[in-house]
Amino acid sequence: MEMIKPILEQIYLVPRAIFRLGFIIVNNAYCVPTYVVWMILLSPLRKINPETFWKIEGYFFHWLLAMVSMWSWSAGYDVVEVGDDISDCLDDRTLVLANHQSTADVPLLMACFNTRKNVLPNLMWIMDSLFKYTNFGIVSVLHQDFFIKSGKQKRDQSVQDLVRHLLESYIPRCRKWMVLFPEGGFLRKRRAVSQKYAQKNNLPILNNVTLPRIGALQAIINTVGPGRPSNNNSIIEESTNTSQKLAWILDITIAYPNGEPLDLKTIIFGHKAPCKTTFFYRLYPCKDVPQENEAMSKWLFDRFEEKERMLETFYKTGRFPVDSYSSNPTQPQLVAQDCLRFLILHLFFITSTYIHVQMFLAAYDYYHYLIN
Repeated sequence: MEMIKPILEQIYLVPRAIFRLGFIIVNNAYCVPTYVVWMILLSPLRKINPETFWKIEGYFFHWLLAMVSMWSWSAGYDVVEVGDDISDCLDDRTLVLANHQSTADVPLLMACFNTRKNVLPNLMWIMDSLFKYTNFGIVSVLHQDFFIKSGKQKRDQSVQDLVRHLLESYIPRCRKWMVLFPEGGFLRKRRAVSQKYAQKNNLPILNNVTLPRIGALQAIINTVGPGRPSNNNSIIEESTNTSQKLAWILDITIAYPNGEPLDLKTIIFGHKAPCKTTFFYRLYPCKDVPQENEAMSKWLFDRFEEKERMLETFYKTGRFPVDSYSSNPTQPQLVAQDCLRFLILHLFFITSTYIHVQMFLAAYDYYHYLIN
């Protein structure tokens, strides 16, 4: 019987994976178009009362990301939080810095933020421009996330575009959080290039993270940071108000069990055994981060050297050296999702889809009535 059990488990994985793939495809089909239709129907409100429109849009955005959170949670891929208490920054403007290992990083961050009421509705993602052409790209375009162009030749222009986006979208939309991956790509893709650059420039050789890129962080701090000088531009003036400035930097170190990252394919099919990914939080007041570019670069490099050491310890022991890097650490806590909320959101999106289809069919019938 003991010999048969593993075989049965492997056989079970196939129909389970097929079911999950089918469900996620259908889930996308009745969620993403519904979001788009609602935004089109509400577009007059954007002209009349933009503040109300963007508040409503934020709720829809949160509900969509909750669907993505459900994908990883339903496969048994949980998140455990350790390190600093982040309750102080939940309602303030906060820049999230995270190491980037795989396509699972973003869905797991969504799952983690999903449990905080005010984070996802007011969050702006900074992501690779290729994401714009995925099924979720239209949602990010309407939500006004920022798509950064990869490649050395486009880097300077991307930083300028980011500054413009902060002034024209992030600030006027009253966004609070933004997420940046300073490494600029996945660990497996950038590690060799990063190590080669480190050897040439007498920098530390990193294995668990790569050397971060400083341009986007400098642009963000110089645009909405606490040291941004006032001037006569009304948009920038708003950002220089104390309550509107960037207040916190939340540094998240993502650690997968045994250093083996999940990926989006694994989350979709659920073919790997359930596991817990650990997020280690370190919270910094933005005013304590150096404002001068060279000092800011050193500060960011120091954070990633620390990540290297922390991850090395985690992969050896299964635990972060919390006491060495957090002055008042919280106890490890599992991020718990709300099943009832998932059910209610599914019913909302399914009902909305039915209403929208009926509206389309009625309009189509009326059009044929007119032409005949």
